[in-house]
Amino acid sequence: MTLTRRSLLASSALAIAASALPMMPALAQSGDTIKIGILHSLSGTMAISETTLKDVMLMLIEEQNKKGGLLGKKLEAVVVDPASNWPLFAEKARELITQHKVAATFGCWTSVSRKSVLPVFKELNNILFYPVQYEGEESERNVFYTGAAPNQQAIPAVDYLMSKDGGEVKRWVLAGTDYVYPRTTNKILEAYLISKGVAKEDIMINYTPFGHSDWQTIVADIKKFGSAGKKTAVVSTINGDANVPFYKELSNAGIKATDIPVVAFSVGEEELAGVDTKNLVGHLAAWNYFQSVKNPANEAFIKQWQAFTKNPKRVTNDPMEAHVIGFNMWVKAVEKAKTTDPDKVIDAIVGIEVPNLTGGVSKMLPNHHITKPVLIGEIRADGQFDTVWQTKDLVPGDAWTDYLEGSKDLEADWVNLKCGNYNTKLKKCG
Repeated sequence: MTLTRRSLLASSALAIAASALPMMPALAQSGDTIKIGILHSLSGTMAISETTLKDVMLMLIEEQNKKGGLLGKKLEAVVVDPASNWPLFAEKARELITQHKVAATFGCWTSVSRKSVLPVFKELNNILFYPVQYEGEESERNVFYTGAAPNQQAIPAVDYLMSKDGGEVKRWVLAGTDYVYPRTTNKILEAYLISKGVAKEDIMINYTPFGHSDWQTIVADIKKFGSAGKKTAVVSTINGDANVPFYKELSNAGIKATDIPVVAFSVGEEELAGVDTKNLVGHLAAWNYFQSVKNPANEAFIKQWQAFTKNPKRVTNDPMEAHVIGFNMWVKAVEKAKTTDPDKVIDAIVGIEVPNLTGGVSKMLPNHHITKPVLIGEIRADGQFDTVWQTKDLVPGDAWTDYLEGSKDLEADWVNLKCGNYNTKLKKCG
């Protein structure tokens, strides 16, 4: 929480300082190129997850240029490294918009980095595409959330574990990294579990810092908590490179998926590439895409990705697919608006549909979230996932949860209500 407050204070200070400067134009259609900002950590604790997202954006931009670019112009990637430093995200966002004059930015992973840049995108009226699952409780006019909201990942994962197929779990460990996404997600999950009749003493909540490496005591506590005679599961919102020692310690402690299954919201194929997974077989992850999904669109994407990276072993993952969806939606919106002007693109993009890589078609909603399928996957020995459960239909992303007071009466609608937090009881925008 200290990290969160510091990042917000720092970004607010930057915004205040910049407000004394003349407003800079947000358009990026000058010359022969349209510039696209890429705002992902290439160093620090989050590089393990974010570097791949930078690479997939470069591939998408290259592919679009092969098709003739956009509006008769070439796309040009502008890559910056905020280095897993949350206040630096705000500085780099400002640099992309004011100095490089990007038309839109694709970036951030952690919610604390997204919260850091929000004031910048609002002040300078530019567009951010955010590709990672998050805690919800937000809808901004200048942001498009192409990752999962809690009702598209966290809630379905808990429902699955409560079911007969998921083991009829009765006791819950909510383990997360200490920042806004895990804390808010766990607040929602705790309220949801209690609403389902789970006793407070059957919920254990634990937070660790970014980059945490000594998991022996915590894993021992989890093992003890799970020995009370009730089926126990771990819901993990642990982020970044801390996942590697966490899973290694689970293996060292002899915790198998048949004993205490772990369902992760921030572990995909890329994170498992650095882990010996043979002892993790059967543990779970909840995402909206897995590399192992079998259909022609996904197989073509994997082939393209491995050719672009010149690495036949390079894996794909869910946030990459979110960038594919977001980028293709942005392209269609620019073509529809016939300009990269942010205001016109923001108006044009709602309702646009593009294929996702699981075989469906995702749609941009008035709350700036998208429709997505939900998949639960079991870790295989090769670091891939076998899908064990999937929603029948695509699930619309819900910006505001139904399980928290102060949220359940809120609605986000940037088309008719022109508001991200309209109170349906008070009939006014917050």
